[in-house]
Amino acid sequence: MQKYEKTFNLPLSHIKYVSLQSTFHRRKKNQMGKIIALANQKGGVGKTTTTINLAASLATLEKSVLVVDADPQANASSGLGVDIKEVDCSLYECIIDHADVRDAIYTTDIDGLDIIPSHIDLVGAEIEMLNIENREKVIKNLLDTIRQEYDYILIDCSPSLGLITVNALTAADSVIIPVQCEYFALEGISKLLNTIKIIKSKLNPALEIEGFLLTMYDSRLRLANQIYDEVKRHFQELVFKTVIQRNVKLSESPSHGLPVILYDADSTGSKNHLALAKEIISKSES
Repeated sequence: MQKYEKTFNLPLSHIKYVSLQSTFHRRKKNQMGKIIALANQKGGVGKTTTTINLAASLATLEKSVLVVDADPQANASSGLGVDIKEVDCSLYECIIDHADVRDAIYTTDIDGLDIIPSHIDLVGAEIEMLNIENREKVIKNLLDTIRQEYDYILIDCSPSLGLITVNALTAADSVIIPVQCEYFALEGISKLLNTIKIIKSKLNPALEIEGFLLTMYDSRLRLANQIYDEVKRHFQELVFKTVIQRNVKLSESPSHGLPVILYDADSTGSKNHLALAKEIISKSES
């Protein structure tokens, strides 16, 4: 491990985020739904894939789940079978036009799994929100009216640290940070943690880190194993025991508008996300 740090000059060794350990504690069972944001300002680390398949796995385990697609790319929406062209009311209309959030909730092919879809117009929403009072709490105010109707609400954040992502983190009880098992994926963690720290101190004191999730893991690669060991060494119990392995079926399922558990329930990707769902439920209910 020392050789690895010396060779790659791993950025994690410079992270100073003393409140990480103190923010992690067992959450007591609450009647209100738990809101979890999936955030990482680096793109391509598996946020949307994890959101879709974690939500489907939680619903399969008989939890009522709402996915909030807060990414203008709307990949979570299409990945759950929503035709964006047919959507009349999305998250954008709720934020900017003050539409009723219930009008933006769409059902999916999985019982107990609903979604508030995104729209490309969400790209410009951050500029339009500048004149809104308490603009950091718009999504929080939307979800507060419906959170008692769901066990879990998962927010798929965009790959940025803009106002929409700040809204998501302000609304959330906790945040899952997907980390791709590649060197560059580690470099942005310190910036994200500082953002979480600021939001925790200024906007959402209750925000916790649900956990770091290692994605696109390939046990055959030495680098993947070294990154797992390094993240585990720095963040200890904050790292999920479950890792999401590279899997062909997991990559194919979004093109069919299905979560992997419906596309191929016996695949490694399906089993990984089911294990992750069980781990989150166990943590929430203990």
